[in-house]
Amino acid sequence: MRITSISHPLNAAVRVPGSKSLTNRALLIAALASGKTKLTNALFSDDSKYFAQALQELGFDVQLDDTNSEMTVTGLGGRIPAARAELFIGNAGTAARFLSAFLTLGHGEYVLNGEPRMRERPIGDLVDALGQLGCDIQPLQKVESGQQVCPPVRISASGLKGGKTKIAGDISSQFLSALLMVAPYAQTPIEIELTTELNSKPYVDMTIAIMQDFGVEVQRDGYKAFTVPLTSYELQDTQHVIRNSYLVESDASAASYFFAAPAICGGTVKVENISRNSVQGDIKFLDVLTQMGCTAEETDHCLLVTGHSELRGIDVDLRDLPDTAQTLAAIAPFASTPTRIRGIASARHKETDRVHATCAELARLGVQVDEHEDGMTIYPCETLQSATIQTYNDHRMAMAFSLIGLRFDGVTIQNPSCVSKTFPNYFEVLDALRVPSPIGRGLG
Repeated sequence: MRITSISHPLNAAVRVPGSKSLTNRALLIAALASGKTKLTNALFSDDSKYFAQALQELGFDVQLDDTNSEMTVTGLGGRIPAARAELFIGNAGTAARFLSAFLTLGHGEYVLNGEPRMRERPIGDLVDALGQLGCDIQPLQKVESGQQVCPPVRISASGLKGGKTKIAGDISSQFLSALLMVAPYAQTPIEIELTTELNSKPYVDMTIAIMQDFGVEVQRDGYKAFTVPLTSYELQDTQHVIRNSYLVESDASAASYFFAAPAICGGTVKVENISRNSVQGDIKFLDVLTQMGCTAEETDHCLLVTGHSELRGIDVDLRDLPDTAQTLAAIAPFASTPTRIRGIASARHKETDRVHATCAELARLGVQVDEHEDGMTIYPCETLQSATIQTYNDHRMAMAFSLIGLRFDGVTIQNPSCVSKTFPNYFEVLDALRVPSPIGRGLG
């Protein structure tokens, strides 16, 4: 797909789909709860569909209404109906981690498998932590010395016994989130101790916030230790949960591409249905953009980002929002000084090795870039060269590098359909940037 550049400053309003992170967490918690929960503004993408279909195959009543972005889940109070299942979850890392923990609540034998890349994505730290709690999870492919366990795995479940466990947090915070969400249904309370620094801390904060919305209070000592009481999920009357419905915020990671667009093209973009007060950590990408010289303001639960003439390079640690690293990498060549991205070694274990892939594709465009173990340094580039961007079947590679095409008329995205993983209509929304909008202050 050839990206056509935009020759004028932006003046547009867009809306992005519901959050992947919130949708998948709410799906799991709703399945654990007792009774029916309707998720509104839910994300319908490859990842969330794999997760929902896995729940259906496990015997849960999950009704999907793509037209109205609604998913209705009937929870069974921590019980898993099926005694046997073989679940295929594509390359949905969140589903793999969450289901690995969830299935230990069952009574029977379950196999969890995915695409070839999933067989390279480690879940060994989670398997070890669950093993300390008495769970039996076995890899179905040979694990060489020094390697971590990856799917496919077989889970021989007889309920989650509970107790104390230790877990590393430097590869994925999803391991900890998975443990936290299933812990209320263990046979005895679970105490979790972190053995390393925790990456992507805001995602754990998000998990705990959603659990609280559904009536579970997690006790914690910062990011070092967590204790989860044996409390059944009960829907509470809060600002997020009205009767038996749960509103999913728009996806802050998806919004980051449209926050970034005016930094590259100038002008203003309004992103609707998202707030600075979002529980999603990636909302802090706005702070990164303001350091670079953009301005951001909020009005009527919408965010407006404006790009200005001078874009500064920055030195920033993105360990808590690694999914925005590729977005920043797409902006960096247009800055007046180099940009150093730090703290994203965990991104090497995502859909692809995102550190290496991003550096390779920037170099393909003629951008000077230095690859580091934990990130990269990107230098200003006055003259880009035309290129077909390899996406490595990674949705964030396709979305981030398409932004460069808004400024430089020589970017072709290979395998653009990979965006269906989290944002199926991404390129349609990207095209909306070409249409002036009268909506919102600063956009008239």
